[in-house]
This record gives sequence, C-alpha cells and structure tokens, in this order.
Amino acid sequence: MSSRQERQRPPQQRSHIAKIAARLMAEDGIASAALAKRKAARSLGLPDSAAMPDDVEVEAELRTYQHLFQEDEQEARRMQLLGIAARLMSTVQRFNPYLSGSVLDGTAGRYAEIDIQLFTDSAKDVEIFLLNERISYRHSAPRTDRAEAVLTLFIDGVVANLVVYPRDDERVSFKTRDGRIRERARLAKVLKLLAGNGISAA
Repeated sequence: MSSRQERQRPPQQRSHIAKIAARLMAEDGIASAALAKRKAARSLGLPDSAAMPDDVEVEAELRTYQHLFQEDEQEARRMQLLGIAARLMSTVQRFNPYLSGSVLDGTAGRYAEIDIQLFTDSAKDVEIFLLNERISYRHSAPRTDRAEAVLTLFIDGVVANLVVYPRDDERVSFKTRDGRIRERARLAKVLKLLAGNGISAA
C-alpha cells in the first residue's frame, strides 16, 4: 500500500465506522455511542486498536440517517417523549428537574429513553414522594459517580430515568464522555419545544 493510501485510510475508516454505528443506534436501539462504535468496528473485522470516530462524528451520522430513513417516525417519537417528559417534570417539579439526553438534543429514536436530572438533598425524598404518589419505580445502575440514584419509571410504554444528584450539583456543568457540555433544559423550555410543534403536554 502506498504512503498516500496509508494516510487516507484512517479518515475513511473512521467515517465508515461512524456510519455503521449510527445505523446501529437508529435501528437497534443502542444508546451508547461507544458501544455502537465497538460493534461497528467488529462488524468490519477491525481490531480494538482501530482508529475510531469521536462521538460528534457519530451523532452527525445519526442525525443524517434519521433524516434520510426515519424522519417522520423519529419526529413523532421525539414529540411523544417530550410530552411524557413534560408531564413527569411537572409532577416532580419540587426536585428541580432538567431534561437531558437524546430527547432534548433531537436524536431520540424508536428505542429512546427519557433522562431527567433531579437535584435535591436526598434521593430518599424522591422515593418517598413517588411512593406517596403511587408511582411505581425500580432502581437502575447510575452511569456516573456523581449520581446518588437512578429511579426508572415506565410511563405509557416508555422508559423514563430520574437521575438524582445532590442539590449543590445543580450549579455544575456536566460534560459528555468526549468533553462537551451536556445540554439540559427546564420545564419551561420543554413546553416551548412542544408548543412550537402544536402539541400539548396534557
């Protein structure tokens, strides 16, 4: 192989992995870009040391794939999830809820879950509140050491995760795995997104 071909191969390889990873996320419901990239690389027979695309590249390919092949389905699903998120955020308003994740950033697909961050003095307060409201939940494994608990609910066939953080962490800017600031939104912004599409959260 020529030196020119050697230089060209990594970018082409990264792009190919990103496209396959995006398809896996869109079609198979893989939520983790890192996992999707590993599966994509293995499907191409590449070693773990292969040059991998970053999460931004995968997200761009995911948006492109959804636009080309799932546009109507994906938009309807996202609006459904936004509506459920708004209702749930209204219910747990005393715990300072913020919507985050794919439902907010616009990449939520057919298997997406709702992620809502809560900031309070104690995760037990949230559990007691849910029990008093007769809202069933189960504990899930936190994805970060900062979270005190993850309480998973099932609403209208949708999975919603209440990720509980200490109250003081509300002032902290959380970052994604690749260093970007993780976007989050209060209820007012979620309602605005819904209103922009003529949808009520009721």
